[in-house]
Amino acid sequence: MKASLAAAAFEVASFAASLLAEPWEVRTGGGTPFKVFTPFWRALASRAPMPAPLPAPKRLKTLVGIASENLGAWNLRPAKPDWAGGLRAAWTPGERPAAKRLAAFLDGAVRAYGEARNIPAIDATSRLSPYLHWGEISPRQIWSSAEAAAIAHPEAASSVSAFLRELGWRDFAHHLLFHWPEIATENWKSEFDAFPWADNDAAFRHWTRGETGYPIVDAGMRELWTTGFMHNRVRMIAASFLVKHLLIDWRRGAAWFEDTLVDADLAVNRTSWQWVAGSGADAAPYFRIFNPVLQGEKFDPEGAYVRAHLPELAALDAHYIHKPWAAPPEALAKAGVVLGGNYPQPMIDHAKARARALAAYAEIRQSG
Repeated sequence: MKASLAAAAFEVASFAASLLAEPWEVRTGGGTPFKVFTPFWRALASRAPMPAPLPAPKRLKTLVGIASENLGAWNLRPAKPDWAGGLRAAWTPGERPAAKRLAAFLDGAVRAYGEARNIPAIDATSRLSPYLHWGEISPRQIWSSAEAAAIAHPEAASSVSAFLRELGWRDFAHHLLFHWPEIATENWKSEFDAFPWADNDAAFRHWTRGETGYPIVDAGMRELWTTGFMHNRVRMIAASFLVKHLLIDWRRGAAWFEDTLVDADLAVNRTSWQWVAGSGADAAPYFRIFNPVLQGEKFDPEGAYVRAHLPELAALDAHYIHKPWAAPPEALAKAGVVLGGNYPQPMIDHAKARARALAAYAEIRQSG
């Protein structure tokens, strides 16, 4: 758009409103785009102090005399069926709710963010990503407020830094997409073009419905369907399960997230899926395959997150809640759990899935 307008003799200016820095502004010492996050983050953070956000204008000059309609008259909200009830319960769109959420986070949860952000059962993250994506709050507003919170509460400085680093990851994702737009649809590492993806619609459908038989994965997928959101740690677990346990192409998972997430940012979503798959920039090592049982036991030790989203397992003892197939029959009966009935058996054995995935990765590494 900028190039077309400039070619038509218009003077064009753009401003980094949705990012901390424009993708072309952060460069390596050699003047090239970054491919690895940590040096990118150092370069971005070194631009501090970030320009403070300007105060809101007292009034806006708008065009008058243009015929318009009331948005409510369009009846855009779903009715038959009304699939948005969970989203309405979880989110209040708008600038004021965004500002309120930021203030509440900086006044409380941010102080433990560094340690608690991986615990999905507690409200320890900012949950600002939808507001950022839809332009209801800017990263510079968040940065400025977070820095002020760190000054007011020095004990929270390290947690604030960890939080701001997540803003940096968002900028990095847009940096990559700007310089390499093919990253949205193509493997960053070309050797992954030969990866033996499984064409398994039934397995994909079970994953989307939260019917894998692994509670931490299923809880995340049910949270996503109900609320349009999933905790970031659980996103990694669920994505890893699809790609590495089921060997289903990361692009199918990315598309499902974009269909269902209220914060479905193309750059962040696609680069994150490639990170999990091992095919992307600065990606997770291919041999890092999350064990969904161990992940559940580590980050949801009492099963509070699972119980919140899988009511059929709510009465199961914490010792078995991440591996209900290991529970003795009397424990299952007491909790009202019928494996293969109201809750599925595991789709695939973890050890076998891990071995299969490693063999597939080894195959493309050798051929490459």
